[in-house]
Amino acid sequence: MKKYLFPTLTIVCLLLGFLIGNAVSNKVNAQRFYIQNGQLFQQPESKIDQVIALIQAGYVDAINVDSITEEVTKDLIKRLDPHSAYIPKEDLEMVNSELSASFSGIGVQFSIQNDTVQVVAVISGGPCEGVGVLAGDKIVQVNDSNFTGKTITNEKVMHALRGPKGTEVKIGVVRSGTEEILPFTIIRGDIPVHSVDAKFIIVEKGEKIGFVRVSRFAEKTYDEFISALATLKGQGATSYIIDLRENSGGYMDQAIKMANEFLGKGDMIVYSEGRAYPRFDAKATGSGRFQREEFVVLIDNFSASASEIFAGAMQDNDRATIIGRRSFGKGLVQQQIPFADGSAVRLTVARYYTPSGRCIQKPYKLGEQEDYAQDLLDRFEHGEFFSADSVHFADSTVYYTKQGRQVMGGGGIMPDVFVGRDTTLYTPYFNIVSNRAYTYQFAYQYTNTHRSELNKYKDWQSLEKHLLKANWVDEFVTFAKEKGVEPNPEQLAISKPLLIRIVNAYIVRNILNDEGFFPLFERDDDIVKKAIEELTK
Repeated sequence: MKKYLFPTLTIVCLLLGFLIGNAVSNKVNAQRFYIQNGQLFQQPESKIDQVIALIQAGYVDAINVDSITEEVTKDLIKRLDPHSAYIPKEDLEMVNSELSASFSGIGVQFSIQNDTVQVVAVISGGPCEGVGVLAGDKIVQVNDSNFTGKTITNEKVMHALRGPKGTEVKIGVVRSGTEEILPFTIIRGDIPVHSVDAKFIIVEKGEKIGFVRVSRFAEKTYDEFISALATLKGQGATSYIIDLRENSGGYMDQAIKMANEFLGKGDMIVYSEGRAYPRFDAKATGSGRFQREEFVVLIDNFSASASEIFAGAMQDNDRATIIGRRSFGKGLVQQQIPFADGSAVRLTVARYYTPSGRCIQKPYKLGEQEDYAQDLLDRFEHGEFFSADSVHFADSTVYYTKQGRQVMGGGGIMPDVFVGRDTTLYTPYFNIVSNRAYTYQFAYQYTNTHRSELNKYKDWQSLEKHLLKANWVDEFVTFAKEKGVEPNPEQLAISKPLLIRIVNAYIVRNILNDEGFFPLFERDDDIVKKAIEELTK
């Protein structure tokens, strides 16, 4: 009996294992498969997958399942927070290029006026400069096809002119003084994308103040920023204005690197965490080269995300005075996840918090993006753009800076020094011509008409003196009247200083680019004036 006991037990165990395994397998398979009309189908992982599979397998008509999946994905992401986004394949390259250090294109700055693409400026060293395209040219053909009309949009122009490096595009341009279409064949090349729009010295009461405007937080923002500060310091700057107005954010790591330059070792810059995202603390290393310099930070209602990280770190560490108006209020972190078909999802994975513990994300409801987008208009109508007393925060918790000052969270960064919008020079006449972009269009037309004369001036100061003597205001009134805006002498008299400042700045930009535009445009800005006042106390 002993001789046969072990083999018998082994066989019994194997049979039991087989029966148990088969039962488990049947249960699993029952969950993974189902039978329809005598046919066996695999059970997808989710109900959405099930519905799509059912449509694909049994719907009465042939359906493009890929297009359905695309729409379902868009709708699903829309039901999340306002900053999660689905990016189709055809848009991904353009969206990514907004934060990249460069993109491939032909190298022009353009504007669409009168249903025509107008070349505002030719980028130095770019492909267009090499073949002879000039500022003022009108692009009327792309690849031998007409490229004018009401269907022309900024997106359509970028899709047509951008493309892989080394590829060819043909354009036809009309140049001032000739009616023929001039053909150009251009090989696309790398076009740099800059984050620092302007850097210049402001002299006030004998002091030299460096001004740096950062328009985005992209791949090379930190490098550009440090280079700008070093240049200004070399020119004698002893304090700085860092302008983050209208900066909608970008890469968090660039804001962290910038903040590190001004903080002491161990100072908290920002921390972030989410349900499936472990807490991450970013602290200063103590290696910053501008830990002792005095500076202020400018923000407004359109400063968001990485801009608020930088401003919040400076405020909570009592390192700089924040000047302007309450920022946008975006305290969510997105991660981009690519799909095999070339599309991607930017999914919110965490919230970030300033050193005092504030999450500056303003309130939102899942899927209600229209109400979220309406928030800035509601702020404006409530008077927040004009008075600090009109600002209300959703989070009633009081937070404290390093030195014990009270700050608020739950809806943006409230500046230490509030500067409301000054509307004393705004009139209905000015609002109409400005909102309809007639100031910009007139500046472009005036530049084209007088380009050879204006090109003689190599700095914004001398060019502005020339424009002030030119007295073009009557020409502008005639231009606006031809566009349907009747003259109003009384309102024009009130708005004339503002009109002259803006149009002159646009003309200067057309000739000298941003290096000439910003020093002139910012000189009379109320927030910049307050910044200078704070730095020269």
